[in-house]
Amino acid sequence: MIKIAVSKEFKNRVKQALENENLRRALTKFGNDYPAARERAYAGKDVEALRDYISKAKRRAAQNIDSLVKQFTKEAEKRGARVFYARTAEEANEYIARVAEQENVKRVVKSKSMASEEIHLNKHLEQKGIEVTETDLGEWIIQLMGQKPSHMVMPAIHLTRQEVAATFSKYLHEEVPDDPLKLTEIARRELRKKFLTADMGITGANIAVAENGCLIIVTNEGNARLTTTLPPIHVALVGIEKFVDNMETAAKILEALPRSATGQTITSYVTMIDGTTPVWKDGKVVEKQLHIVILDNGRRKLLEDPVFQEAAQCIRCASCLNVCPVYQLVSGHVYGYIYTGGIGAILTAFLHGEDAAYDPQNLCISCGKCATICPGKINIPDLIIELRRRLTERRGLSFAEDIILRKVLAKPRTFHKWLRRARALQKPFARDGFIRHLPLAFSSLTESRSLPAIADKPLRDIVPQLRKEIKNPKFKVAFYSGCIIDFSYPEIGEAVFKSLQERGVEVVFPEGQSCCGAPAKYMGDRATAQALAKQNIEALEQVDADYVVAACPTCIHALKHDFVKLLEDDVEWKKRAERMAGKVKDYSELMNELPPWHEEKKETGQMVKVTYHDSCHYNRSLGLADKPRNLLHNRPDVELIEMKESELCCGFGGSYAVKFPEVSAEIMKRKIKNIEESGAQIVVTDCPGCIIQLKGGLDKAGSKIKVMHTAEIMAGKIFTMRNETKRGR
Repeated sequence: MIKIAVSKEFKNRVKQALENENLRRALTKFGNDYPAARERAYAGKDVEALRDYISKAKRRAAQNIDSLVKQFTKEAEKRGARVFYARTAEEANEYIARVAEQENVKRVVKSKSMASEEIHLNKHLEQKGIEVTETDLGEWIIQLMGQKPSHMVMPAIHLTRQEVAATFSKYLHEEVPDDPLKLTEIARRELRKKFLTADMGITGANIAVAENGCLIIVTNEGNARLTTTLPPIHVALVGIEKFVDNMETAAKILEALPRSATGQTITSYVTMIDGTTPVWKDGKVVEKQLHIVILDNGRRKLLEDPVFQEAAQCIRCASCLNVCPVYQLVSGHVYGYIYTGGIGAILTAFLHGEDAAYDPQNLCISCGKCATICPGKINIPDLIIELRRRLTERRGLSFAEDIILRKVLAKPRTFHKWLRRARALQKPFARDGFIRHLPLAFSSLTESRSLPAIADKPLRDIVPQLRKEIKNPKFKVAFYSGCIIDFSYPEIGEAVFKSLQERGVEVVFPEGQSCCGAPAKYMGDRATAQALAKQNIEALEQVDADYVVAACPTCIHALKHDFVKLLEDDVEWKKRAERMAGKVKDYSELMNELPPWHEEKKETGQMVKVTYHDSCHYNRSLGLADKPRNLLHNRPDVELIEMKESELCCGFGGSYAVKFPEVSAEIMKRKIKNIEESGAQIVVTDCPGCIIQLKGGLDKAGSKIKVMHTAEIMAGKIFTMRNETKRGR
């Protein structure tokens, strides 16, 4: 196994999760059902307007947190509450324990609260001799099992009913059937006893409203309402990120929270608490004690960070987990801390320290799906990349990363020299354009997919033969090939030259171009990414083209967006990056602007069934999913068939496939299954990285389905494929 910056213990947790079939089945079922449920729940709503409102309101709250806390405290105390501001987990635990000791509390009931899990409140109270019972069904089950929540909304989603039955049997010392109705009946009966005898109830809160000191709690089971109503003391533990200015904002969050969390239009119970109420105790009516503990514990640092302040827009719906292809495979326990998934890694960095977040943040594959549905409009993948950059600056790169990025990738001549050497070294393993087996420590890379062989000749070596003299060209484009097309799939580059030149476009290949820097960016090495940005800008400026065209979405994103951001602190370089960005076009985007080639219409014969895979960058970062489809629809020889989950990540993720080959392979298997079920003969995509993954996976599976870039289709390679099929090749 190649080791790249991920601890062995963490990788073992990932491996164990992937081997848990019950876990995979439960997560996959919910993940499959969630998108449709969410869509139904949001029917008739202007989702983007709602997301805009929430993101702006939460950002406004983060920027004015001191005044909101002050206003909330004043209003809550006016209504009889006692408010305590806890800077740390220890202060929060000690305050709650002190109240319990002063009031002779022996039994506590709790409703679900991630903040209390975060500060290990249960353990602290139990060490004081206080009995603590979780009353959310899922939380109670995992409390009995001695586990932690695996999901922010559904803490026991990873368990089967058989496991729950076994847990209840052990708790009751009797055999319990695995019938869901019976299990629910037992839970209701046992927990009711706890509610009726509790001395203190502890809750979290989903929202804290500054204008009136109101706490809002949403649940589906009603346990929070019993927790806040029956015991004579109620303690609410509220993170400062839950504060909003007014009830209008609270109403908007309530509109989105259940829809994004579980696909419900509203939860069963919405409890609003704005002061103390009478309660029955010892045969008489007394005034309930209401203690509100406002928790910082690293949150203020997050709120004051100009970049990570965005994470405070989270409303804890966990929709990011519900659509994450990685989370659906490994669940929450792998992450090691209370908050899971990509947003969990970010929160962990501030609440438990950056070192605690180092391994978990590596699990993000940067597919961007979470960013498209987050009701707070948090761009989690971008925040993960920034977290990775900060970690790299403080901890440095691993030995392997340092060699790859700074000793090789940052030096184009060295990089190209090593690729040419690797071409010679691969000969014992390369067959038909694939490397299907690698020895020893490298074997894991070829267990689930074949790797692409390095081409006999890179694209840069055959460009002189490809260039044609164009009389009166429409315009001149510089083709930025990227590393994969240049050295593994030069045939894609040939197709770009051919199809553009046939349409009257002059195409040149800037010799000085090098890697776009994406590997450095995704490994957190900003310095190398900056150096590569400058190298490429200089190379592309020298050819003085009207447009810069690339056939790789990762490269397009780098050229249009990353270079500008990387060089923003240098005025002159930023201007040069912006000028270059203004010229950049994606291949399929440009082809849509050109008239169709007249020769296409002459081709007749059997239609070829084609399906299209949306790469993550191409679809979500660039928003170009319709461009290649338009081209394919207009081909007279293509029947375009939409596969199921066409936008689902293929699992490549660049270095991700090396760090987590098992996770990458499982995501790929789902994609390949969808491709095969489409009945297509060819799967087309615009991402060379996805081509590596799909070609390798289909080859390993022995499939006859071909993988092509849109440029190859537009250059007529589909005819060659059809003729080869007729000849039985």
